[in-house]
Amino acid sequence: MSNTESREIQRPGGTTIHYTAAGPADGPVLALVHGWGCDRHDFDAIIGHLPHDLRVLAIDLAEHGDSRSTRDVWTMEEFGHDVVAVLAAESVESCVVAGHSLGGAVAVETARLLPGTVTRVVTLDALHYLTLFPKQDERTAEAILRPFREDFAVAMRGMVEAGSPPGTDPALIEAYIAKMGAVRQPAGLHALQGLLHWDMDAALREVAQPVLVFAVRAIITQEAVERYRDRVRIEQVDLGSHHFHVESPEATAELLVTALSD
Repeated sequence: MSNTESREIQRPGGTTIHYTAAGPADGPVLALVHGWGCDRHDFDAIIGHLPHDLRVLAIDLAEHGDSRSTRDVWTMEEFGHDVVAVLAAESVESCVVAGHSLGGAVAVETARLLPGTVTRVVTLDALHYLTLFPKQDERTAEAILRPFREDFAVAMRGMVEAGSPPGTDPALIEAYIAKMGAVRQPAGLHALQGLLHWDMDAALREVAQPVLVFAVRAIITQEAVERYRDRVRIEQVDLGSHHFHVESPEATAELLVTALSD
């Protein structure tokens, strides 16, 4: 895709949000939101496979990638405001927002914040993890967070391995561990805590736009399918691990194009 530019905007709380804008300014808009500990460059290869008439905005959330922030609030809603600020800077009137992992929660929040602008939410292996996305009680959230506080590297390895079905390239697993293990702190832990306290059920009740979940077949559970089938549309894919958008960018681009035209 041509006409790719790196841009930045300023937000309150000493926040600078960096993003990549690609494609014609007057094209239909697709906003891409990365997952926890990741960054907008996870989408670089996908952007290369998307139609040239599409306007693509790939966003680094605060304290991820090139974005920086000294703010104190690390909720999914506040991350949603990062995306909203980019859409406002680009004068976007209509768009689809797609998010990977934690970015899926941010995409839902963006749709809630901009009901007249966001027409659809697409998530890449997000929303269906029952130990992460539905709001956890304080005791459960603390039990999940404690290992990260005590030994971040070990806990991160466990998280990445849990999202890597049998057959995943070990080199890819190590690359994900290294990348996500370098998430800026203390924002990284605060963001994970924010996800565990995000009231997904309440957010989905407020969002009228269609929500499409592309879930890794080898990871999603039947319990998750049963819980969410009435609120989101779930399509199971066999394109790799939790990070399948990195491993299979061309096929993921095809999924996104299908979602845009559906």
